[in-house]
Amino acid sequence: QVQLVESGGRWVQPGGSLRLSCAASGRSLGNSAVGWFRQAAGKEREFVAAIRWSGGGSFYGDSVRGRFTISKEYAKNTVHLQLKSLTPEDAALYYCAVGYGLIAGRMSLETAYDYWGQGTQVTVSS
Repeated sequence: QVQLVESGGRWVQPGGSLRLSCAASGRSLGNSAVGWFRQAAGKEREFVAAIRWSGGGSFYGDSVRGRFTISKEYAKNTVHLQLKSLTPEDAALYYCAVGYGLIAGRMSLETAYDYWGQGTQVTVSS
C-alpha cells in the first residue's frame, strides 16, 4: 500500500505561480511513476503530468506543457508540481497518484494508477 498526501493548493490570481507537493509513504516507490491529475467542477479528470521515480522521464498533458514542471525529491519521498502562468482554466482539485511498471504510453491513463491521494484544491481568480 502507498499513502499519498497532497498539499500546496490555495487561491492564486491569474498569471500567478504555485507549487504542489505529493508526499508518499508505505510501499517503496521503486519502479513506479507518480502522476498528477486534476478535475474541475463538472468536468472529467484530466492528466497533468507524471514522472518516473527511478530513472529519467517526465510527461505532460498538452494543456500544461511549458507552464508546469514536475520534479521529485528522493530524501522526502515527495513529488512536486510547479505551476506557472496560471489561468482560471487551471482551477481544479489536483490529485497525485502512483502506478507501478508503467510504460510511457500509459502514463496519462487514470486506470494505470493504483493509489490515489485525496487531492488539493487550486483556485485561480482575480
